[in-house]
Amino acid sequence: MDRLWSPWRMAYIEGNKAEPSEDRPCVFCRSLEVPADDDDAWVLARDQHAFVTLAKFPYNPGHLLVLPVRHTGELDDVTADEHASIARFLVAGTGALREASAPHGFNIGLNLGRVAGAGIPEHLHWHVVPRWAGDTNFMPVVGQTRVLPELLGDSFRKLQPLFEGGRGPATASSSSATARGWRSTPSATDRPSSSCIRGCGTAGPGTTR
Repeated sequence: MDRLWSPWRMAYIEGNKAEPSEDRPCVFCRSLEVPADDDDAWVLARDQHAFVTLAKFPYNPGHLLVLPVRHTGELDDVTADEHASIARFLVAGTGALREASAPHGFNIGLNLGRVAGAGIPEHLHWHVVPRWAGDTNFMPVVGQTRVLPELLGDSFRKLQPLFEGGRGPATASSSSATARGWRSTPSATDRPSSSCIRGCGTAGPGTTR
């Protein structure tokens, strides 16, 4: 029997899965505090309301997570501005991945609650998984093992330049960002109203709940 050694997986297997507390802060919130020159800095871009980061334990190379900056695990608690930023980063992420690695398709989605598959249910996170024809073979099906041909650092260096604004607040100054279908500051006509996103619309002019 052949063996494929992947000792890096032990960090995930042995990781403490307890709920966050003062002594054990949320890993996603903590990722925003990591200095840009740190080896564990995987945040590709952020704005006031949301950010996009590499998944530390990816399904495929370039697996992204898009999250609200604010710590929340409830979908109906997400504001209109947060929904707008998350949507823009989902579009930006697929555009960056297309440019970087030309995937044949994507799996994009949210696991809401631990029983639905969310590993960290207390902080909402949308997955963007690039897919290629033939990327599922006997290893995950029979061996329950994913073989990843690209290191996280390589994925980060490839994708980070494609996100306008980097780890700071995103801007709309770049024509390439606009060409990929997103603007960091939506116009008045872009903003969702209270009637189009139930429970997270504006409470009044210039006010969000």
